[in-house]
Amino acid sequence: MKRLTLTSSVIALGLVLASCSSPEKAEAPQADLTETAAETSAEPDHSAEIAEARAFLEMAEAKLAAQSKIAAQAYWNQATNITDETNAAAAEAGAVSTKLAVSLANDSKTFDVDVLPADLARKMNILRSSITIPAPSTPGAAEELSKITTNLDATYGTGKFTYKGEALNLDQLSTIIETSRDPEELKAVWEGWRTVSVPMKDDYARMVEIANEGAEELGFPSLDQMWLSGYDMPPEEMGAEVERLWTQVEPLYKELHCYTRAKLNEKYGDDVQPRTGPIRADLLGNMWAQQWSSIYDIVRPADVVAPSYDLTEQLREKGYTPIKMVETGEAFFTSLGFDPLPKTFWERSMIVRPADREVVCHASAWDLDDEEDVRIKMCTEVNAEDFYTVHHELGHNFYQRAYKDQDYLYKNGAHDGFHEAIGDFVGLSITPIYLQKIGVITEDQIPPEEADTALLLNTALDKIAFLPFALTVDGWRWDVLAGKTAPEDYNQAWWDLRLKNQGLVPPAPRPADAFDPGAKYHIPGNTPYLRYFLSYILQFQFHKAACEQAGWEGPLHRCSIYDNKEVGERFNAMLEAGASQPWPDTLEKFTGTREMDGSAIIEYFDPLMLYLKDQNADESCGW
Repeated sequence: MKRLTLTSSVIALGLVLASCSSPEKAEAPQADLTETAAETSAEPDHSAEIAEARAFLEMAEAKLAAQSKIAAQAYWNQATNITDETNAAAAEAGAVSTKLAVSLANDSKTFDVDVLPADLARKMNILRSSITIPAPSTPGAAEELSKITTNLDATYGTGKFTYKGEALNLDQLSTIIETSRDPEELKAVWEGWRTVSVPMKDDYARMVEIANEGAEELGFPSLDQMWLSGYDMPPEEMGAEVERLWTQVEPLYKELHCYTRAKLNEKYGDDVQPRTGPIRADLLGNMWAQQWSSIYDIVRPADVVAPSYDLTEQLREKGYTPIKMVETGEAFFTSLGFDPLPKTFWERSMIVRPADREVVCHASAWDLDDEEDVRIKMCTEVNAEDFYTVHHELGHNFYQRAYKDQDYLYKNGAHDGFHEAIGDFVGLSITPIYLQKIGVITEDQIPPEEADTALLLNTALDKIAFLPFALTVDGWRWDVLAGKTAPEDYNQAWWDLRLKNQGLVPPAPRPADAFDPGAKYHIPGNTPYLRYFLSYILQFQFHKAACEQAGWEGPLHRCSIYDNKEVGERFNAMLEAGASQPWPDTLEKFTGTREMDGSAIIEYFDPLMLYLKDQNADESCGW
């Protein structure tokens, strides 16, 4: 995915704010019958401890907020202008932030959350469990960790591979992967980008060592357990929840894999892509084979009506620029009743790749002051993919503004999957009828119902193909962080999981020194990835709930909530809660249910599932 989001400037501190369960009040022991009435009714007086905890949290939030602004600016400067100086400044800010966060988290352990009011207990738990990459209090550890993470980020951001005599960056290499249909060229470019990550391996392994020491100091057995503790349930229960959700949607992925493999076999032949077994990862139109819509021209059904327009061509024909694409995204949110973005957004965002400096092009949304200074950072191109990405990133910005009046530790999503889901939920309303309303297509270009299968296939190539990839990224990382996968086994473990979850293999055996996980930004960038899997579940759940609120009675995939103020009001109420309550409370506020549920995905893609099963009837599916 070409997205990274700073959901709060807290993350510039090395913190990801996570929701933690509110402890239940301890039951008082039964009094002895011989006790006096006064003794029977007496309860321990924790007022002094509560007052002390409240004062501590006020101090902690003030310090974190102040340092967050400093660090956010340093990280923004580094991401939008990669130099030795900005790298050093970002590393220094990161070290200061990590030290502060670890110090406050350790100090918080002196308070017993079981005797605190629910709001204070929640904040205390957030403070203890929210550091993405913690350093131990050992002298020099925070500085070493910050230097490593900054260098990993810079190595990725400045990575290039020389192909046909020209040094190409990731954007240029990705374009080849998306558009070329020459398997030898695809293999060369795919392998070339992965040379960029080879130098990262030793630093990454050292970073894992330091971060695990930091997690243990904070009371967690390993960093993976610390990450998984942020979902208002014990880590083992969250793991089971993820498995339950994947079980709901896995059958659809397997049908999509089977169908796509057959089409690739017809295109390239048995020598390149066999009719059975796994798919060659470089043939799927994406550098990481996480979304497959770029090969729609190969897999599109020949026996169904196709859409009469290409969104990329329409955007270009209508004179869209990167700025106009962002303005269009903003207009969707304002149609729901949200206030327009502040003037500073347009003055300070990086919307196109600068010609005069190195930058991290990976699309991201930023909140630099936890108030109004929201921005996006993208090397935006006028195409369908970036049109959707703009809506995704703006979803983060509108979420950030919605909860800006919450206390500092609550300025985040209900859980990290919520933050990623918001913009993509809006993106599901980018239907042909919506495109006609805003003038991108004409009324006679709106596809008939007979074209729904083709439209749904195109969407599934992005949405459904992505789900097992998301599980693979953090599945691999959890085993690394838990010490189950040693550095010498990093690459083999990566491909073992990709085969198991996605049914994919590399185009050729990988070199002994390869570090292919590092070729995906979120690994060297230390962005937890489970959030994306959860967001893909939630965005369809949100979409179904919103369409029901709007009184929509047609197929779910044709519903758009554009310009619906009533839905927007309920939507905003969900966003305003931030991380101030357990996520089931927030989910229930908008959807009426307290469980994440993949059934909305199944309903959305039901016509496609029937088509795929029919097409795959004579295929040997699976791998």
